Amino acid sequence: MVWISRMCYRKYGNFVDNLRLYVRGGSGGMGLPRLGGQGGKGGDVWVVAQKEMTLKRVKDKYPQKRFIAGVGTNSSVRALRGQKGEDQEVLAPPGITVTNDDGKVLGELNTEGDRVLVARGGRGGSYHSEFLPSKGQTSQIRLDLKLIADLGMVGFPNAGKSSLLTALSHAKPQIASYAFTTLRPEIGKVMYEDHKQISVADLPGLIEGAHMNRGMGHQFLKHVERTRQLLFVVDVCGFQLASKTPFRSAFEAVQLLIKELELYKEDLPCKPAVLVVNKMDLPDAEDKLTELQEQLLNPHKFSHLLPEDMVPKNNIVFRHVVPISAATGFGIAHLKTCIRQSLDEDASMATESLHRDKLQALRGAVPATNTLTWGPTP
Repeated sequence: MVWISRMCYRKYGNFVDNLRLYVRGGSGGMGLPRLGGQGGKGGDVWVVAQKEMTLKRVKDKYPQKRFIAGVGTNSSVRALRGQKGEDQEVLAPPGITVTNDDGKVLGELNTEGDRVLVARGGRGGSYHSEFLPSKGQTSQIRLDLKLIADLGMVGFPNAGKSSLLTALSHAKPQIASYAFTTLRPEIGKVMYEDHKQISVADLPGLIEGAHMNRGMGHQFLKHVERTRQLLFVVDVCGFQLASKTPFRSAFEAVQLLIKELELYKEDLPCKPAVLVVNKMDLPDAEDKLTELQEQLLNPHKFSHLLPEDMVPKNNIVFRHVVPISAATGFGIAHLKTCIRQSLDEDASMATESLHRDKLQALRGAVPATNTLTWGPTP
């Protein structure tokens, strides 16, 4: 028996997934020339992960979006070495990438307590600077939230991802017979009989050229980076975005999805993946599924179906290929089992790897002199 609970972000207008902030490290304190005193260093600005924080709360609490650290104290007769200025902390949710305006990654916040230094304080005045302090670093930074979920659905618009999320969970995304119904991330949670919960993210549909930021482009792909595994969803009968765009079969859709991920970031297709073949309630679906299965076994044999520059460098070997109908419920129970198996397999491998590392570390810590050598018996 499997039952479902719901976790869904419905107030889309309040969803904040990126924020631009002004940060400045504190200036150093003045030195004291006649006694050789050194001024205190200016405070630093840090971005710190806190579990209950959201980017919306940061935006509401600090509408000016300015974070300035404290100034170091001047050297004095009473205290020749000035005190360091107070650090300034910007609290942000886990799952954040911190970049500067040039796009350079300054760091990531993956778990609670992670810290990223974004602006250093200036040095205090000393003999080497003629006792004059320096100013703190100044920068414009961006906090970019990448959705963290166990599974991220990958599919072209209207592949049935929203319907599938509804079938898997109690989430209620927009569902319609036209493309681009999902404009914001929607998360459903599947709860199993043993109380295990798995989060599944329905993300805005890709289009060809997403890696070049077409359509939802990078808004979609940045969320995919933060999912543990991928859930590819394709229409068994194929897909056509518009009358002026080419029709793509289910196999072509799979190949194009892999290529878009690969072009955005080459290691994205390396994530473990499950393929869901949706709309099995449509006419000729069984024949189409058989054709797809044959093509997936020999993808290189059918690569001529795509433009040469859209053929993936490496194909994904899916852990499971699951035919379903989100509309009728066919195959949903089996899909839930496959999802659980895939995630459990990863967790087991991670545990084994950790145990091996610990064992190796323990062996390395044992001194060679402790080894007993048995001589011949007199």
